[in-house]
Amino acid sequence: MLCPECGKRPATLHYTKIVNGKKSEFHICEVCAKAKEEQLPDMDSSFSFHQLLSGLLNFDIGSGTGESNTTVQPQTIRCSTCGLTYQQFSKVGRFGCSDCYDTFKEYLDPMFRRMHGHTIHRGKVPVRTEGKLKMRRELDELKQEMVRLVQNEEFERAAQVRDQIRQIEERLQS
Repeated sequence: MLCPECGKRPATLHYTKIVNGKKSEFHICEVCAKAKEEQLPDMDSSFSFHQLLSGLLNFDIGSGTGESNTTVQPQTIRCSTCGLTYQQFSKVGRFGCSDCYDTFKEYLDPMFRRMHGHTIHRGKVPVRTEGKLKMRRELDELKQEMVRLVQNEEFERAAQVRDQIRQIEERLQS
């Protein structure tokens, strides 16, 4: 899509403005956006993906409630291998080496939980194996539930879950 203002460059900025329920959309290039900056409020023309990541990283470390549960500030932590600080990482958006993952792990888990809702990467599942993988995941969940039920002495419900586990195991073997 070409910029409708100049007709020369591709429209790289897509800005939507809603005022009193009326939606206005702008699709313009960066040069025209700088010229219209006074008409497009709160527009930072130097925005980048790294600034987005930096904004996601810039939150209080802790339980997600905004309270810090550690006395060490992330800005003072430095990777022993490459010397990268957390503050540098938050500005650049990239680690310096593979050891940075271990160094900053305490601060990455809350960030991943906030961005993705969990800290376990499950990845995509090939269509042909999706059924069996789904059954295996369900089987793991049922086994965990059965352990919890036995611990809580809910034996009748645990027996029902045991039967469900057997049925799934039979389907996996066939």
